[in-house]
Formats: sequence, structure tokens, C-alpha cells
Amino acid sequence: MTSCSDNSTTTSPVRSKAASAASSAAAAASSAVASLASQGTSALASASAEAKRRLDEVKSGIDAKNEVSLGAPASAGDGRITVPVTVHNTAGSAKSFVVQVSLHDNAGKLLDTVVVTVNDVAAGKDGSGTARSNRKLSGPVRAEVARALRY
Repeated sequence: MTSCSDNSTTTSPVRSKAASAASSAAAAASSAVASLASQGTSALASASAEAKRRLDEVKSGIDAKNEVSLGAPASAGDGRITVPVTVHNTAGSAKSFVVQVSLHDNAGKLLDTVVVTVNDVAAGKDGSGTARSNRKLSGPVRAEVARALRY
């Protein structure tokens, strides 16, 4: 008895087109994810640069990080996150505050940074403002005071 076997693999044109389409779709999806990640990175870099610029504008500012407290982050309904900011003026005269609030995910990754100004807080009194993320954020977010200056 004789048997013939062909161990070579051939791909039909239909399968080849399907594989090519799947490969193209995967490449497009990968490119879209990379683009979104790049936009997120770009937005974060822009927000960080703006925060630095605004804090650097303050002349003769005194570190006031210990005079700031933050409320719980909450969704603003449009996908952005808001955080209540309260400052306590321990100075003997009215002062203004500039506060940089950093927004992080549960792993500690920086998602966004926001600067809030609270103007003309009377001596010994509290003032308040609201930090609002620059873009939509999803998942659990925690907030922390990155920097705060009283001037």
C-alpha cells in the first residue's frame, strides 16, 4: 500500500485576506491606544507645565501646604473630577493662596494636576475653592496637595 502526503501548508486567498484584515485591525487598534496614551501624556505634561508656571508667578510666597485640606474627589457628572479645597490663613492679615492638587489612581500614577487660587482669605479664617480635573478621568481617584503657597 502506498500513501502520499503533502506536509506543506497553503493558505487560501480568503484566509489570507482575513488574516491580513485582522492584522490591520490589530495594528490600527494598537495605534489608537498609543495615540490615546500619547494624548493623555501630552495633556498631563501640559497641565504640569501650567501648574509650575502659575506657582512660579507667585513672588514671596510662603509654603502653606500644612494650611490646606482637601475633601473627597467626586465625579462632576461630565467625567471630570472635582475636589473641595479648604485653606486656613494663619497669618495676621488677609492673604491669598495658590494650591496645586495632584490626582492619582490607586497605584499612585499621576493622572492630572490642577491649580486653584483662593483669594483674600481674612486673618485666622478659612477660604475655599474647587479643584477640577483638566480632562475626564475614570476609576478611583485620590487627591493630594502637591504644593501650596500663601502670599
